[in-house]
Amino acid sequence: MNEVQRSKKILEILNKIYPKTPIPLKHKNKFTLLVSVLLSAQTTDVNVNNVTENIYPKYNKPEHFVKLGRKKIEKLIKSIGIFRMKAKSIYLLSKLLIKIHNGKVPQTFGELEKLPGVGHKTASVVMSQGFGHPAFPVDTHIHRLAQRWGLTNGKNVVQTEKDLKRLFPKKYWNKLHLQIIYYGRNHCKARECYGLTCKICTACYPNRKSPIKTKKA
Repeated sequence: MNEVQRSKKILEILNKIYPKTPIPLKHKNKFTLLVSVLLSAQTTDVNVNNVTENIYPKYNKPEHFVKLGRKKIEKLIKSIGIFRMKAKSIYLLSKLLIKIHNGKVPQTFGELEKLPGVGHKTASVVMSQGFGHPAFPVDTHIHRLAQRWGLTNGKNVVQTEKDLKRLFPKKYWNKLHLQIIYYGRNHCKARECYGLTCKICTACYPNRKSPIKTKKA
């Protein structure tokens, strides 16, 4: 089975298991989606949702976070990893959104990636989940799964994104990246499947005997 055949098989399996893909990060608007994606670095979506459920009813606009200031933002997100750095980014990007974008989240990769704390992956999530623009956000988990499934050679997330975009039609990207995330969490876990037991791994590599080693992003 070559990579094109594997990609078709994977899409078929994922569409059966996850016909619907709700956005895992809870948010009230595009700005709070941006904040939640920024907060999700090096922590879980569940942790972010637990923290923001007490924040977003009161604070959900750039103006709110500028008024709060960095120290108060830190207190609100203290239970999340690298909270000081994230609080600084949230405060500074809120100021910039007000100053340059009239308090609105910009709708281009270039403008998003100019915001403090916003890299390509964060911008891709906002473009995909916030604006419905075709994008394929690749985090460390998708990078790992793409290697296990023989869709990339695993050099880095940039290469993995290119490979996935090449193999899957653009119309599937937005849904597919969420399907892969959900599948990885539930079926192809880093320390359980090892490329040997889940439905996708066994379908793509029925004769695989040894655990697959993946390269870190």
